[in-house]
Amino acid sequence: MYAGMALMMVVLTWRQRFIALGIAVCIDIPFFLGRWAVDSKLTFGNGALWVMLGCAVIALTRRTGRERTLLLKGVGLGLLLVAGRKTGDAWLLITAKTRPTVLDQYVATADHALGNPSWVVGRLVAATGPTGIRLLDFVYVQLAVAAVVVALYQLRRVSVERRFPRHHLVRTFLVIGLLGPGIYMIFPVVGPIFAYGTGSEHWTNPDLWPSTPPTAQWAVADLWPDTPPSISTPQAFPFDEVTPRNCMPSLHTAWATAIFIHSRKGPRILRYAGTFWLLATLGATLGFGYHYGVDIIAGVVFTLTIEAGLRTLDRGWDRSGVRFTAYGATVFTALLLSYRFLPVEMGKNPWLFGPLLLLAMGSVIYGYVRTMKLWEPKATLIRQREPESQPELV
Repeated sequence: MYAGMALMMVVLTWRQRFIALGIAVCIDIPFFLGRWAVDSKLTFGNGALWVMLGCAVIALTRRTGRERTLLLKGVGLGLLLVAGRKTGDAWLLITAKTRPTVLDQYVATADHALGNPSWVVGRLVAATGPTGIRLLDFVYVQLAVAAVVVALYQLRRVSVERRFPRHHLVRTFLVIGLLGPGIYMIFPVVGPIFAYGTGSEHWTNPDLWPSTPPTAQWAVADLWPDTPPSISTPQAFPFDEVTPRNCMPSLHTAWATAIFIHSRKGPRILRYAGTFWLLATLGATLGFGYHYGVDIIAGVVFTLTIEAGLRTLDRGWDRSGVRFTAYGATVFTALLLSYRFLPVEMGKNPWLFGPLLLLAMGSVIYGYVRTMKLWEPKATLIRQREPESQPELV
């Protein structure tokens, strides 16, 4: 809630921001004390929500023209972040309830082409001990906060210029969250720690998932992260109605990639933070057993295609952008089809399909970078006229 309010406050002056934050905290304190008195779960956010709704009322009743539009856009941006989070949680539940079988055997077989990276990184993460595990878990859970930090930097001049930039991270973030669950419904996958491990019970030592129900009885076998599954004819198998089918593609990888892209134009510390968050997210998604390696490749292609599509829309459907967006969508579709219909061939021929997968992802990365460079404004060199020599005065 407070992250959403922070996005909303980019349209306010500094004085208005302090007033809004103070009101939100004052509203939350009684709620906090009430929950603490009845020994309930201590959460914050009521004050931030009330402040955002109050700003919407002020925009409708006390503002006119461009100022009203700007304030409503700010409120809408903050509420979209909150609504996107709740909608995502609802979609995860829908995938678990409506997809009784999962396709993990297909993905795990295809993952042999990459050397089963989830199994390798899983052992490395376990070797770091509780400290390393908690650090990666913090990075994984606080991904939205990192996105808000980058977005606040991009939107830092809205209160001065009184307009939003043409494109920013929040747009990409929301579109990824909007389209991703649709792929979950087509390609339901629960992840290696659930399909080939003990699920939440595996991380009971650092106590990462204290309230997650056990899923070991639904697993194909207890193999993760010590023993990769053998290559055999894959088939769909049933799973519980609680665990989300949220692996293909890896949306955490997609969001971390978007943060990395949008932090490139920031100061050095922001660029370093974006790089760290991407690498740490990759380590967490693989090391915690949430995703397979082929999920990561699909997530990167997914993000670059969406990012290019949004920028192409802003540029009036530029031809080069349309071509690249179509290419990215084609590669993404080809990846999903190969995971579904060619997993055995991919697993048995890793020296062929492993480089092909990396080449497909690399081609999309190269195409994206090349297209973005074509759109960068050309620096024009203005030659200064040299002073004309004056004849000497005699």
